[in-house]
Amino acid sequence: MKTSADLGKDPVSSLVLRLAIPAMIAQFVNVLYSIIDRMYIGHIPGTGALALAGVGVCGPIVTLLSSFGTLVGLGGSILLGIRMGEGNLPKARQILSNSFLMLCGFSVILTAGFLFMKDHLLIWFGASEITFPYADTYTTIYTAGTFFALMAAGLNYFINCQGFPVAGMMTVLIGAVSNIILDPVFIFLFHMDVAGAAIATVISQMASCAFALLFLFSKKVHVRISFGNYSRKLMLNILYLGMSPFLILATDSILLIVMNTVLQKYGGPEQGDMLITCATIVQSYMLLITSPMIGISGGTQAIISYNYGARQTQRVKKTVRTNLKLMLLFTTFMFILSRFIPGTFVRLFTSSQEYMDFSVWGIKVFTMMIIPLSFQYVFVDALTALERTKTALFLSILRKLLYVAGTITLPLFFQASAAFYAEPLSDAVSAVISSGAFLLIIDRHLKKRETTVA
Repeated sequence: MKTSADLGKDPVSSLVLRLAIPAMIAQFVNVLYSIIDRMYIGHIPGTGALALAGVGVCGPIVTLLSSFGTLVGLGGSILLGIRMGEGNLPKARQILSNSFLMLCGFSVILTAGFLFMKDHLLIWFGASEITFPYADTYTTIYTAGTFFALMAAGLNYFINCQGFPVAGMMTVLIGAVSNIILDPVFIFLFHMDVAGAAIATVISQMASCAFALLFLFSKKVHVRISFGNYSRKLMLNILYLGMSPFLILATDSILLIVMNTVLQKYGGPEQGDMLITCATIVQSYMLLITSPMIGISGGTQAIISYNYGARQTQRVKKTVRTNLKLMLLFTTFMFILSRFIPGTFVRLFTSSQEYMDFSVWGIKVFTMMIIPLSFQYVFVDALTALERTKTALFLSILRKLLYVAGTITLPLFFQASAAFYAEPLSDAVSAVISSGAFLLIIDRHLKKRETTVA
């Protein structure tokens, strides 16, 4: 059995499946980090609901920290894939060397910065006097492990882009399985509650980080981690290419902040914390859909970048088409499933009937437009892999702006719960706009690449 894929020669359909499926599974399993934490936390005797709301407030910080791993990892891996397609291995090694240094630097800066500002951030993100202690405990411990989280997330892109999807999946699986085992031990056996959940997560990320480092230092990969040959210009280029996916993830933090703030404001003292708890459950469910979607579209970016570098534009087009078919199949299945299983999922987090009823309703609302969302994910990630950073960024930010506008505006005319409809509205509109933009751009962009002198 082949352990690596030939991105320039293997049949496109089978290649997409070989890279997308492991990446999809890895992203699905990765989401278990937060879901398992929240599931166990929600069942802490006596304080489960409030502790869950506190951890929900931490969501923007966790998302923002991980987005820096994507900033460097995805930006660098796209460049590395293109250079490998061109056959320029010395330049590919330089890209990985510079990316590794940047991940180390960001880890140090972010750890110090977030620990210094966390109190102000948590209040800003919607923590109440009651939920602040839980949020503060989780954030402090999680932030202390920033190095491992960034390294595991960032380096995994360089494993996948070299045609090792199974190893990339293992990076995530090792951490997720560790988290599943350690969560109940620290939370219930050692009676550490929220602190135990955070400690289990950090230890799990350490395991993922160790595996990624060992693999990229080994002789199995085409391009190994090396030191030296640093270039300020190259680093800026990596950041430029990674800026679109970074801002997509970073602005997810803003969406969580806006949602929590709006629910706290319009829900008032009577319903504010309850609405945030339910929103946390709904967002946890959405991760089961959007994270595999990221895996499907992101997992095939390596194929697109490599063949774009090799000027095999027909393979690029076929990759996008195959990717879209796979994405539509997945989202259709999840849409149907979301009509029937929300209650089962919600019971993992809470036994309160009030919380259950509202969370089930929220899940059905949030998933109304996940099928059209397939076009947004596939086309925007394809444009990123093709170095159309500004276009991809515009389309991504547009969707976020539509979401923020809906979240703020809808409760003004209706009630706090109306904010939940911002998700399907933004998904539908952005899918139409992204599809139109992609179809207008793709042929001209690929034709230009074909005529470019190597």
